[in-house]
Amino acid sequence: MVSEAVADDALVMGAVAYDPSVVTIWDGFRAWFRDKGFEFDYVLYSNYERQVEDLMAGRVDVAWNSPLAWVRARRLAEAQGKRIRAMAMRDTDCDLSSVIVVRSDSGLQSLADLKGKVVATGAVDSPQATLLPLSLLRSSGLDPGQDFDVIRFDVGVGLHGDHIGGERHAARALASGEVDAACMIDANHQLFSREGTLTADATTVLAQTPRFDHCNMTIGPDVHEASVERFAELLLAMSYDDATVRPLLDLEGLKEWREGRTVAYAPLEAAVDESGFYDASGRITASDYRP
Repeated sequence: MVSEAVADDALVMGAVAYDPSVVTIWDGFRAWFRDKGFEFDYVLYSNYERQVEDLMAGRVDVAWNSPLAWVRARRLAEAQGKRIRAMAMRDTDCDLSSVIVVRSDSGLQSLADLKGKVVATGAVDSPQATLLPLSLLRSSGLDPGQDFDVIRFDVGVGLHGDHIGGERHAARALASGEVDAACMIDANHQLFSREGTLTADATTVLAQTPRFDHCNMTIGPDVHEASVERFAELLLAMSYDDATVRPLLDLEGLKEWREGRTVAYAPLEAAVDESGFYDASGRITASDYRP
């Protein structure tokens, strides 16, 4: 879907419609950009794989990418001899971690204790609730499916974990005793404890992943540089003190935009290689992934 009255010279961004609020957010930002004299529009996608492919083909100029989408875009660009870059990210995208949680009365004290147990994860394509936690378990010498069983909650496949469904299902499975451990991002562990999905103090963090970054605004390979620089200038200048954009920033989960960085995607790159999710050229190689 492309919003109406698109100017020929508009910079077009791709975004994945993981929630109905995405339309509200980017319609609002579109109006704000236009008030600043900058022609901007957006296209909505049902999954990140199509969005990344369209970014590389030049059908959109920039993409609001998940961390996994960034990994694929970077690999595709490198294989094709093209250049992309992470232009911006939210303050809330930086320095995150995921946790492997057990019941406090389980007697489990280390990752080694999960040998022969059952671990719940989020969707197959969730960096935070599947790929990164399973990588952490591999690093401790436990092979998923061999040393322990995995129950995966494939909610919103294609959205790269940009939703809460799979993680909440994993938390419920832990609370009910269906599984011995559950994987989720740290912030959701705290949320589930506050809302009652997990009883307060009834769970313990067994292990925590290395810090990683989440989404970034990825600049495609064939974008006019002056247009990109103006887009970056305006985006990074958005102020939480501006009453016009504050509700939109709240919906998008940030207080400020920051310049993009890529160093904190290294743990996810390793997890992708270990699991065979994409190959080195960005082709989808996960046998059980259907976005």
